[in-house]
Amino acid sequence: MAPLSGAALIENRSANSEGVGTGTKIKLSIRSVGKSYGAVTALADASLELAEGELLTLLGPSGSGKTTLLMMVAGLVPPTSGEVWIDGKLATYTPPDKRDIGIVFQNYALFPHLTVFENIAFPLRMRRMRTADIASAVARALDIVQLPRVAERVPRELSGGQQQRIALARCMVYSPSIILMDEPLGALDRQLRDQMQLEIKSLHRRLGITVLYVTHDQEEAMAMSDRICLLNHGRIEQIGTPEDLYFSPRSLFAAEFLGESNTLDARVGDGGRLVGPGGLVMRVKDDGGTKPGERVKLLVRPERLHVLADGERADNVAEGELVETVFAGGLTRYFVRLADGVMLSGKELTDQTGDRLRQGMPVRIGWRAEHALVLRPE
Repeated sequence: MAPLSGAALIENRSANSEGVGTGTKIKLSIRSVGKSYGAVTALADASLELAEGELLTLLGPSGSGKTTLLMMVAGLVPPTSGEVWIDGKLATYTPPDKRDIGIVFQNYALFPHLTVFENIAFPLRMRRMRTADIASAVARALDIVQLPRVAERVPRELSGGQQQRIALARCMVYSPSIILMDEPLGALDRQLRDQMQLEIKSLHRRLGITVLYVTHDQEEAMAMSDRICLLNHGRIEQIGTPEDLYFSPRSLFAAEFLGESNTLDARVGDGGRLVGPGGLVMRVKDDGGTKPGERVKLLVRPERLHVLADGERADNVAEGELVETVFAGGLTRYFVRLADGVMLSGKELTDQTGDRLRQGMPVRIGWRAEHALVLRPE
């Protein structure tokens, strides 16, 4: 196939920008892939698919296997078992430079002695594009990342955020089939990281690019992703939308890794009710098919708890002492110790008067039955 010329290298992706993540074309298929180093298993039996125009994030703690999986997709690490398919073709052992994949690293990996123009032009020169087409494509890439006037600078003359944008431009300039991003914002401060999250998300939606993203930051994953693949100890724990993983986690690990949570030990009683600490009887909308006498965990997110006013009722009510409040701007976090010592945390919109929640006061906290999730212990 003849190479695309000039701005067409980038423009050809924009036609797929409508309906991100809903296309039927599968760009990447991981089939029962595993990686072992002797007796150590880095990744076991991983399977997932990445649709055209989708941003899927590999999320997990250190050592969970997310970077190992990314490097196998890139062709930089050979799998011990399983297959990697790209654009419908078997690519398990295809050399990295033949996979039509772009990579953005945490440390930018820019050539310090080359100008911004030459950094972005490098992959195009490697593909033996015409000089006029290179100039057009680089100019278009700089416009997309909103840095049209830095072409003649060198990387050290740019801020960290600007360097990361140039790394993105260099990756996108030749329109790879899939863009891999390995902790691309990890070296930036919080404010700049938040800004770059929005910029990457905007580019993804506007250009319809297909992205496999790696991060250990839960908030970053939930803010940017169409879907999240959560890994733990080298295995895929759950794949779904950010809303799926947050509101319907399938395991205690998933529930506690994404966002804050209150978990209570409970026993399934009669009539579908749960008996919690200190004999607290709790109602749930869906008991997950549990059986009477079974030991379970009850999950309630802090934002689902509500400090009840006098006479106010709720599906579930627990009494305790307010032991701590933490002001966090628009939200106030509070911690309530129940009679048996169990601690629950909640979040409320901050009351400017400061009179609503006072340390040491007795409180009643409540939550709705449908806001409680039953999980079996792992």
